[in-house]
Amino acid sequence: MKHPLPARPELGEHDGLSYALFLPDGEPVAGVVVLHGAGSAKESHFDFGRTARDRGVAALAYDARGHGRSTGDFGRGAIEDALTMCDVLREHTDRIALRGSSMGGFCAILAAAASGGAVGAVVAICPASEDMLLRGLRNRSYEFRVDHGDAEAWLQSVSVRDAAASLAPRTALLLMHARGDEQVPWTHSQEIYDAAGDPKRLLVLPGGHHRSLQHDGEMQNESLRFIERALGG
Repeated sequence: MKHPLPARPELGEHDGLSYALFLPDGEPVAGVVVLHGAGSAKESHFDFGRTARDRGVAALAYDARGHGRSTGDFGRGAIEDALTMCDVLREHTDRIALRGSSMGGFCAILAAAASGGAVGAVVAICPASEDMLLRGLRNRSYEFRVDHGDAEAWLQSVSVRDAAASLAPRTALLLMHARGDEQVPWTHSQEIYDAAGDPKRLLVLPGGHHRSLQHDGEMQNESLRFIERALGG
């Protein structure tokens, strides 16, 4: 028995950033920009993009610099790039959220803080810390293209906990972490949560691993419900 293939996203490029856009049939109730983790790519989050589209939420997943089909090297420009992708999505809706996993969760929190309230919600899944990213950089364990000098100087100058603390009250924050995460301890999300102000929520799920929550259908829908409530969708 043959099953129809899911509708393909619209593929595009803006300022050297390759992206995929998932648009619902009607006017979106909200929009979410998706930031992948270190060494990953936008295609890893197409399942979430389809889930968002089915709920009436527009989703834009893109390749960070140094990854996939995007040009350039990863560095401090990652935050500006995330906000640029928010501007691309604003062509379809003014209600914008960010959803990031691991390195993408770290960047999502920093980008929302830099947006001055223009990003109304952040979902950070097993977010990395600046110290963890620095260790990977110094150990040369990353296989993607990175401007080492620029990235190291940037990571030494930022704090994801301070960024999270600056979100309240304009930007809602949802932290999701698997207790079985073998790369980023779940207590890191607890520390970010403790630093943040309301509105905020922390979900720590039993078992799992570093990537399990990204692709869990129930958790995908839970994150979309959080975004819809935060943005008034």
